[in-house]
Amino acid sequence: MSETSPAPPLSQGVGYGVVIGLGVAFAIGMVLTTRALKKVFGEDSHTTETFMVANRKVGTGLTASAVISSWTFTSALLGAPYLTYWHGVALPIWWANGQSVMICCFAFLAIQAKLKAPNAHTLLELIRVRYGAAVHILWIAMALINNIFNFTSMLVGASTAVSALTGINVYTCTYLLPLGVVVYTYWGGLRATFLTDYIHTFIIMIVLVWFSLKVIVAAEIGSITALYDLVKSLPQEGTVDGNHAGSYLSMTSNESLFFGIIHIVTNFGIVFMDTGFWQKGFSADIAAAVPGYIIGGNAYFAIPFTFGTVVGLGALALEQTPIWPTYPRRMTQAEVSGGLVLPYTASAVAGKGGAAAILLILFMACTSVASAQLIAVSSIVSFDIYGGYFNKKPTDRELIRWSHVGVVGSALFVSTFATVLHKGGVDLNWLIYMIGIVICPGTFPTCFALLWRKQSRIAAFVSPVAGMAAGFAVWFGTAYKLYGEISITTTGKTLPCMYACLTSMFVPLPVAVSLSYLQPAKFNWDEFLRIERISDTDAAETRFDRNAYFSPERVKYMRRMSRIAAIWAIATFLGQVVLWPLPMYGAKTVMSKGLFVAWVAVGLVWLFITLLVANFYPLVDGGLQQIWEVIAAVKKSRKSAGDESAEVIQVDVQKTS
Repeated sequence: MSETSPAPPLSQGVGYGVVIGLGVAFAIGMVLTTRALKKVFGEDSHTTETFMVANRKVGTGLTASAVISSWTFTSALLGAPYLTYWHGVALPIWWANGQSVMICCFAFLAIQAKLKAPNAHTLLELIRVRYGAAVHILWIAMALINNIFNFTSMLVGASTAVSALTGINVYTCTYLLPLGVVVYTYWGGLRATFLTDYIHTFIIMIVLVWFSLKVIVAAEIGSITALYDLVKSLPQEGTVDGNHAGSYLSMTSNESLFFGIIHIVTNFGIVFMDTGFWQKGFSADIAAAVPGYIIGGNAYFAIPFTFGTVVGLGALALEQTPIWPTYPRRMTQAEVSGGLVLPYTASAVAGKGGAAAILLILFMACTSVASAQLIAVSSIVSFDIYGGYFNKKPTDRELIRWSHVGVVGSALFVSTFATVLHKGGVDLNWLIYMIGIVICPGTFPTCFALLWRKQSRIAAFVSPVAGMAAGFAVWFGTAYKLYGEISITTTGKTLPCMYACLTSMFVPLPVAVSLSYLQPAKFNWDEFLRIERISDTDAAETRFDRNAYFSPERVKYMRRMSRIAAIWAIATFLGQVVLWPLPMYGAKTVMSKGLFVAWVAVGLVWLFITLLVANFYPLVDGGLQQIWEVIAAVKKSRKSAGDESAEVIQVDVQKTS
């Protein structure tokens, strides 16, 4: 049986049209938008406060939408379906709770940061003030590793899928995909990121809802009940390794549980160590930070949960039919681990239109996440490297210049790194499983930096280094012990990655606590107030009034929001991790048809609610009013320009006569 890859459903012209044409269109649109915002609201992306933290006044709706967008990685859109294809119905819930829970936990950190460090632009500024240069340099390295690996994993998956859909060379894709986003991020900063996040997420959510329904009502499936019957009748049903009765329809799935552990641990590291999430927290209005993150985090759950379930199981059902691109053969492991389950399913159920829709949302997700990562890296380059060690008193213009260097430089570096990984045989699956090993060591020390006075400088330095060293030792040692060699294949296996991620995450905890109690620090939180805004005499929002900010009413409000965030974080963890999937894992049953129908139906309703939150809540929460003000200002500007032209013409006529 031939394993030749199927012909791409779309032409290279379509691919270049989307990757380059849409990228340029969005770039032009965002440049014009940022100019309009400057004209109407005085938001100048050439000031640091606007470029880095959007003047700290982003509302709840846009914050929630940005959170959903920040988590809608191409690796999530591609990964949840293909892992469901492998492991069954249990997998999507572990993907979903592995991203929703820590967002709600981060809401607590976000409001604590606003309470203790109201002028901060990046997480690393806090680290420098508290621990000094040595720890700060270590955190710069860990933050860059986080951003670079996140950006790279997204780019590796997206370029593979775009290549499969259009036939464009995969290495060309890795350089072209970030092109447009570099332009609009360069010009618009974080405000442009929020705006493009919203536009991209608006389109992505419409396609996700449409495509989920399209798979279910496809002629070869027809209904949720029929999907259940088709999966039950599969030749390989009953042979899934590690699942109860070998069934795709059992929540008792060892591989899904192991992946869930990896995913939860990894994503705590990704969120807490990603300067992009911290910047969005700093940029949110005080009243918007906690509700924005909680609403966005819980709404996001439906994307991998519903989309992963429907597309992954739908692919299993459709693979047996002539409409499947690889029919009569099943997909190879390389095709599945490369993330091609989603593109193949799109081609099967919706032909070229479906392939084009998936190409569009992959481009949107890729560029949306890329913009956040570019801003995060540029902030490190400008504030923490240039401003920290080369120019202690930088001007606003100098910081913006180095931010631009960071945007362009990081895009080129990550594209090159992704190309190297492609050449080395690394695929999306390997990156998804191993990324936590290099990201997680700083998680607990970062939390302690903001929440625990006693963490000492030596503890902050030694604990993440010990965690990373132990994680790598366990990773390589377990791979060699279990599989007899250390290679790309063995280091991408589930157990070595799970043990290594847990080690990287939890070794720093006792190390930090022990060293801190041996020689405890007594940090004064007021030291964080040494961080200053980069002032601009023309921008009132860059001037900080300490007495007004720390009014008794506002401090009381922020403390109340901290309690609410903590309660929500605990409740979300208990609900989405402890009380829901774990008892079902222990039940050792196969889903009945009725339970499966209810399961998918609830997921579809939840996905529709996510669409409402992502697409329409920002409009209700002040977005429509701002759009109207911009339109009115543009009309007024044109009218004024027209009146002035008329006056000039009249004067000229009078002079001639």
